[in-house]
Amino acid sequence: MLGNVFCGFCAWAIAVLGFCSIAISMRKGINYLKKLHQIPCSACEYFTNDYRLKCTVHPIQACTEEAINCRDFEAKTYARNACNSSLRKLKV
Repeated sequence: MLGNVFCGFCAWAIAVLGFCSIAISMRKGINYLKKLHQIPCSACEYFTNDYRLKCTVHPIQACTEEAINCRDFEAKTYARNACNSSLRKLKV
């Protein structure tokens, strides 16, 4: 009788610990993804979108966590100009 109670307690303890470890892993994964979404390379003027040379200024650090605070980041200008020119066409 006491052995059955102890086995039941162990089973529940293992299940709870397993659930907690899954929850902790998911939280770590979500935080890591949030950090990766801060990488500004795709919105930079120097980003080439070519797998051979991703960035003309910092090719080794491009699209990595090191690029989050890139001091050479320059926002793309052609996208804004294209948008403004299409708006001008609509007004005419």
